[in-house]
Amino acid sequence: MTRDERFRQAAWAYVVYGIVYWLGGLALVSAGLGPPVAPWLVAALFVAAAVLIVLIPWVLARERPWFDRWVLARRDFARVLTLWVALRAVEVGRIAWRPRHDLVSVGGFGIPTRLGAWVFFLMTLAMVILLARAGWSRDR
Repeated sequence: MTRDERFRQAAWAYVVYGIVYWLGGLALVSAGLGPPVAPWLVAALFVAAAVLIVLIPWVLARERPWFDRWVLARRDFARVLTLWVALRAVEVGRIAWRPRHDLVSVGGFGIPTRLGAWVFFLMTLAMVILLARAGWSRDR
């Protein structure tokens, strides 16, 4: 697999990862387990997350000369993102290990918090691997 293919794979995986996380956050907020902040701030955070779900894969998918020149090289961006997502994996793993709540109500169904957190942890770990593969891959 070429380096560009790895970046495209990481970009598409990030779209899926971002949407699942976005929906998971929406489920937590609707269950009353969101952060204790004003509703307008929660809405602003969801809009910002939606923008990132589009923007991050767009940057990863192919070389953007202006981004490489003025912000970060795509490879370095993937490396920083790998570390950021790895930190998120640690936090989600901590929640999976010791959940604060037993059940989360999603659409009228009670989902065990531990089970949901483990699923999110494994998905986040997979995203870390895909980003690291792209960010630290050699040209071929």
